Amino acid sequence: MPDRRSFLTGLFALGLCPSVTWADAGSPAFLSAARKPDGTYALFGISEQGRTIFEIALPGRGHAAAAHPHRPEAVAFARRPGNFALALDCRTGETIGELHSPKGHHFQGHGAFSEDGSLLYTAENDYDYARGVIGVWDAAHGYKRIGEFASHGVGPHDVKLMPDKQHLVIANGGIETHPDSGREKLNIPTMKPSLAYVTLKGELLEMVELPHAMHKNSIRHLSVGEDGLVAFAMQWEGDISDSPAMLGLHRRGEDPRLLLAPEDEQRELKGYVGSVALDSEQKLLAASSPRGGVVHQFDSDTGEFLGAIHEEDVCGLAVRDHKLARTSGMGIVCFSEEMAGTQMDKTRVTHRYQWDNHLVPIS
Repeated sequence: MPDRRSFLTGLFALGLCPSVTWADAGSPAFLSAARKPDGTYALFGISEQGRTIFEIALPGRGHAAAAHPHRPEAVAFARRPGNFALALDCRTGETIGELHSPKGHHFQGHGAFSEDGSLLYTAENDYDYARGVIGVWDAAHGYKRIGEFASHGVGPHDVKLMPDKQHLVIANGGIETHPDSGREKLNIPTMKPSLAYVTLKGELLEMVELPHAMHKNSIRHLSVGEDGLVAFAMQWEGDISDSPAMLGLHRRGEDPRLLLAPEDEQRELKGYVGSVALDSEQKLLAASSPRGGVVHQFDSDTGEFLGAIHEEDVCGLAVRDHKLARTSGMGIVCFSEEMAGTQMDKTRVTHRYQWDNHLVPIS
């Protein structure tokens, strides 16, 4: 009788061996980076019940991650300006690839996979030339860099694959930085944030810019609905007392729509939105402000403000099964009973970790 190894070898030879999936890593619903009590950092898999399924050590503070659409792999990005991006096997915790940006570039905290998972696109800053770049990596062959193209703006941060799987949307924050100046923002008076829609080869299809009076509103984070609606979150670099709109919606071929909460609630954001989550089917939108300790919710059809959820140092947001998940720097993982305008939590779990900015859903 053949042994198990011989049996598996035969299956591989015939192409019949089942592929490895996220179920092999414990079926996490989300990924998030966090700081542990001992001051070290890790990437965690989080279940639908808010418990941690796995943790993988990181060499420094993480920001966001890109989850492979099929395999239990994730690329963890350092906080901007990033000095590391690691491809991780979430079953074993092993590093299966180290991404090194070209000389004169650094990572900006976010990336996105192609539909089949063969390519990874990374937001980068070409800091000597003050231009944004999208790096292209071969995820099927050890995450080797195979190209790049312009982000068509300065300071790209978030990048998402559009629902047609043939285009990307890029949040160009408009902020110029250079490693010689750390995280200092070098061009506030001349900022020019934008949304850029590009093909997977980098051809610009549409550019969306804010009115000049809003040019200090850095477009930072994105959430894309299944119908192609793009929600974008902003961070204001002007006078905080101005309390401008910090959240917008855009559909290709149309003008952007900026959303405002009532005056008192708008001031609560303190000019800073850290994450955004859109449920296009339910027409609901959520945006978090860790500085304000609040999550604002809107009707994405009408722009109506639906209410606020107050949570200290809240930032990470994601939607799953029409329920809003959120994390905070206080170690909280919450799942709302319903997404719209409620503070009732179906699940609330407290960990000893300081969750970082983003909660990344795994499809």
